[in-house]
Amino acid sequence: MENTVEEIACAVEKKELLSLMPHELEEWMLSAGEPKYRAKQIFPQLHRGLSPDEMTNLGKKLQQKLRDAFVWHLPVVERKLVSAIDGTVKYLFGLADGNCVESVVMKYRHGNTICISSQVGCRMGCKFCASTIGGRVRNLTPGELLGQVLAAQKDMGERISNIVMMGIGEPLDNYDNVIRFLHLVNCEEGICIGYRHISLSTCGVVDGIEKLMEEELPITLSISLHAPDDETRSAIMPINKKWGVDALLDACRVYYARTGRRISFEYTLIAGKNDSVANAQKLARLLNAKLRSRTESMPIHVNLIPVNEVEESGFRTSGRDAVMAFAGVLESKGIRATVRRTLGSDINASCGQLRRAAMDEES
Repeated sequence: MENTVEEIACAVEKKELLSLMPHELEEWMLSAGEPKYRAKQIFPQLHRGLSPDEMTNLGKKLQQKLRDAFVWHLPVVERKLVSAIDGTVKYLFGLADGNCVESVVMKYRHGNTICISSQVGCRMGCKFCASTIGGRVRNLTPGELLGQVLAAQKDMGERISNIVMMGIGEPLDNYDNVIRFLHLVNCEEGICIGYRHISLSTCGVVDGIEKLMEEELPITLSISLHAPDDETRSAIMPINKKWGVDALLDACRVYYARTGRRISFEYTLIAGKNDSVANAQKLARLLNAKLRSRTESMPIHVNLIPVNEVEESGFRTSGRDAVMAFAGVLESKGIRATVRRTLGSDINASCGQLRRAAMDEES
């Protein structure tokens, strides 16, 4: 059901129910003349994707109070693609204001992992990424971040046990909302996904990495590196002009020393741009020099990703021989390298493409 302009304007003035922490919901109950225990009834049901009107253990007066005070909106499944190859599910979710984002659920033996979006669009401008075409529209709220997980679980009828923040948008460009979401999703009263089952990927927002370090959350940090030097990286990732490779790796070294949490490095292989043996050798020298010394040795893991071919970029994916040769060089220099398994290849499961197609249809 589409929201009218009046409904959206009214919603903006209200707090978002899905963004509330348990203690905040308790405080509101007391302020509304309701017993505190009502919050303990409501919060778990919200995190099962139920609206207040669907909660049968609430009276109509309390349901009306909640409607008057808060906005509740679960992302709506606008499109759903299911891979015939491996069962990967790609969602295009509609938001209350008419914007849309993508989420992808990947099925593994150990459970279901969802890759969620953190923004509507992205302003980072990475040349190989479909998500950044058209720029950033707005940040997602904590409730909209959580809503992607809840909506996917509700649609699939299966629990999601792992979260990857690697969809549309730059998580550290939406810092406060992302941090609140991480706390929300970890709540014991809710879906209780442990921090160690959450990965956050950044293109290299150094001041965000420094702030995240202070949070002391045992999540996994992934760095989208994609090049072994400033010249190559700046050509495909504008963020590098603000924080170069040295500054980024310095931040990673400090982050590891402070948190003890392993950092993974994402490296998208683009044919003829950054996938040569010489590039691999340069990358190995860089990582070993910046992250390892006689006194401390940070574990280094590079996740190699053959680029997803986006028509607007003109980039082409590296051949298998080039990918394996690149990985071999890293391994020979003591750097663990894995090649990301392609999931959902028959449904274009990489982020940004489904949203872009929907935008093109509307224009």
